[in-house]
Amino acid sequence: MQHRRLGNSGLKVSEVGLGCNNFGMRIDQAQTQAVVDAAIEAGITFFDTADIYGGTKSEEFLGKALGKRRRDIVLATKFGMAVGGDERKKGGSRRWIMQAVEDSLTRLGTDWIDLYQFHAPDPETPVDETLRALDDLVTQGKVRYIGNSNFAGWQIADADWTAAGQARFVSAQNLYSLLERKSAFEVLPACEHFGLGFLPFFPLASGLLTGKYRRGEPPPEGTRLAAWGQRGQQAMNDANFDRVERLTAWAEQRGHTILELAFAWLLGQPVVSSVIAGATSPEQVKANAATAAWRLTPEEVAEVTGLAA
Repeated sequence: MQHRRLGNSGLKVSEVGLGCNNFGMRIDQAQTQAVVDAAIEAGITFFDTADIYGGTKSEEFLGKALGKRRRDIVLATKFGMAVGGDERKKGGSRRWIMQAVEDSLTRLGTDWIDLYQFHAPDPETPVDETLRALDDLVTQGKVRYIGNSNFAGWQIADADWTAAGQARFVSAQNLYSLLERKSAFEVLPACEHFGLGFLPFFPLASGLLTGKYRRGEPPPEGTRLAAWGQRGQQAMNDANFDRVERLTAWAEQRGHTILELAFAWLLGQPVVSSVIAGATSPEQVKANAATAAWRLTPEEVAEVTGLAA
């Protein structure tokens, strides 16, 4: 497993990261332990969670699973979305940030967070207030670096200009995959311009890029799209399957799977620092980690982009 700098910062993260949104929601503590162990064995050093995942259980499960190995990994979490559905426990106010970080530190069983990410913009709080509070956490040593998630390009620019001498965002985490490329139009250029590392989540398009779904067939039991009901059925449309089949054929002609292509295409873009993928089993983790071995040329990245249009 190779590592990349997170934007223009000095922090390095594994090219494939582990998304921990399944912990406490789809898998229990014992299964979480197995997934974390497999990730570390595969060379993954970047673990991404959030205070709302698994109803706060994700942070708790992850902290216990890491134990003393916490020092050996880059630990990322998020704040800003309503914890437990409580509207008082959300947003980017100084009041909530100072409470949220203490809660996360306790659940994770650690004294510091390597990357603390603002989970979604807060239209009711000036970004200057949020950045000043986060800068204080960096000064205090409770947080090493800060990032954002679900920001638009103009919000990334606004935050960078506003930081002016304070801690600035070094990363942006947004939805991005071969089948969902809205971020390419403004978020990726903003990241390149302001020196943020891009962290795509849902890189497998909720499983559509794994090869497990078939045209005209219901989603397999236990899969994400099956759990989503009608929303999952809507994602399994003919247009998406047309794209999946083109991409699958292209990958197989080169001795690879569409899952490997999904990761390789993302990692073929210099602005991407790490591809975050969730997992519910050690086998999934190992398969995801192995994808980092395939390197696409810029010409191949462009060709694949066209196939996914």
